[in-house]
Parts: sequence; C-alpha cells; structure tokens
Amino acid sequence: MTQTLTTSSVPALDGIAPISQLGVIRAVGEDAASFLHGQLTQDFALLDARHARLAAFCSAKGRMLASFIGFRHGTDEILLVCDRSLLAPTLKRLSMFVLRAKCRLSDATADFALHGLAGSAAEAFLAAGTAPWTRTTEADATVVALYPAAGRSRVLWVAPAGTPAPQGPALSEAQWQWSEVQSAVATLSAPVVDAFVPQMLNYESVGGVNFKKGCYPGQEVVARSQFRGTLKRRAYLVHADQPLAAGQEVFAPDEPEQATGTVVQAAAAPGGGWDALVSMQIASASRNDLFAHAKLAEGQSADVTQGVALQVLPLPYALLDDI
Repeated sequence: MTQTLTTSSVPALDGIAPISQLGVIRAVGEDAASFLHGQLTQDFALLDARHARLAAFCSAKGRMLASFIGFRHGTDEILLVCDRSLLAPTLKRLSMFVLRAKCRLSDATADFALHGLAGSAAEAFLAAGTAPWTRTTEADATVVALYPAAGRSRVLWVAPAGTPAPQGPALSEAQWQWSEVQSAVATLSAPVVDAFVPQMLNYESVGGVNFKKGCYPGQEVVARSQFRGTLKRRAYLVHADQPLAAGQEVFAPDEPEQATGTVVQAAAAPGGGWDALVSMQIASASRNDLFAHAKLAEGQSADVTQGVALQVLPLPYALLDDI
C-alpha cells in the first residue's frame, strides 16, 4: 500500500544545495533576444532585467525538445539554464537556425556556478510577495525566484564560476531534486524528450507559454491544443513506496496494453518513498489503482504485479482555465 506522508514526517526544506545536473547555454549578440523570441515559447523580445522566463523549445510538431529558465546577463547576452542531458543536442539544433542573425550560441556551463536555495536561505534574497520568475542581482550573482515546494520558498542562484556560495545551512542535491519535483514545474530531460506539448506539463499555467507572441517552431500545434480543447493530458504529482524514474510508463490495471501516462521527473522523498511528476490522461487522474511500469516493447502488456503503485497528490498550484 502506498504510504501517505504528513507534513510533520517530512524534514524541513531549508538550505543551500549545489546543482550539477543543469547546464548553461549562452546567447550573445545584438540579435540574441530576437533570435530566442523566434525559437522559444516565451517572449524574449520584451525580457527585461527584472524578470526571467520559463520556456520550451519545440519541434515542428509542438513537442518539447528542451526546457529553459532564461534571463538577461548583460545588454546583449541571455543565459538559458537547462538539463545537461539535453544541452549538447539542443545547442546543436538551435545553432542550425541562427543563419544571419547576429547571435552566437555556446556552452557556458563551465563559466557558472549554480545553487538552489530553499526556505530561509531563499527568503534572504526575496522581498515579501515576490512572484516566480522575478530576477534580482546580488553582487555578481543572478537570483531567480522559483515556484515554492512543500510550502517553502525557493530560488535559483547563478554566479560566475569560483564565486563563493551563499552562506547558510547545507542542503543535499538530492533534497533539491525532490523540491524540483514538489514544485510541479517540470524540467525536461533526455528520457522524455519529444514526448509532450508544453500544456501536457502545465507550462501554460506556470508561465512557460506566451500565446500573444509571434511564431516559433510548433506554435500552431501548441495554440491549437489550447484553443480547440484538444488537450487530454496534464502533469500530476504522485507518490510511491518504490523508486520511480523518468521515462517509465503509467498504466491502469484494466488497460495493460495502453499507457495512460509517463513519468517526467522523479526523486527520493525525504519522508520515505519517491515522488514524481507524471504527464497522464486527465481522465485517469482520479483513479486510485494506477501503477508505473517499465516502458513496453511492441506486443507486450504491463504486469500490475511488477509495477509500482502510485498515489496521485494535489498540485501545489491551480491550472489555468483561461489564458
């Protein structure tokens, strides 16, 4: 039976963690903002120094190839923070579209130190009521307000390599990864590339899609999913007693041949078990008999006895009914 955790059973999310699984793409040049504006799901043409952007890079079919937190780092420079497993292929693909634009793209991961701050460590950099994706600076560091997790504030801290980390209690990277899952704002990684339109990860509800900007690859598909009511999948939080991993499929016992969802992101929960983000059929979210299973080969059926039972948890934010 899946364990139900209470707030008191979960250690406080408070401290500073190094982040090694994220990398940085640098876009520099007088056309950097306009180039990214034409490639990603968010508005970079109007991006100012006080805000960051959550954004997706999509295929022509509207499927996400990468996700980013982007922000200005100087007049003609924008940094894109993404999962390292997707950095090289994303950099290669984006570079194909630069053409005559005055924009240079490069892997700048080695030039920056990334830390995640939670709880009191994050609040030291946040004014009361600071909204997610607000950007501030602290000396040479950029501080981006993130969505909270487990009721605690969180920020992403990005500074030149060699800059001492902020002062505060230590938080393990595993605890930070759990906070990323708990925030229910998905970071795309290699096991689930090219699998979701942005709304399947709730991106329109957490600031990851701008429906008023101009065209970008996959824009027609993304817009059609929103305005024609064709979206049948959403991202949900789940808990399990056993390990979960991105790329696992999710099934219901009465449909073992057809997956109803996919594990997007997973992490060990401090209070025991594993938490995950699952993109699945909206109609399945109310079921109490779902289970995760290894991805099926052609002709196979999922075996519930070999699966991991899932408990669907409430999302920490409201889904937008209208944009």
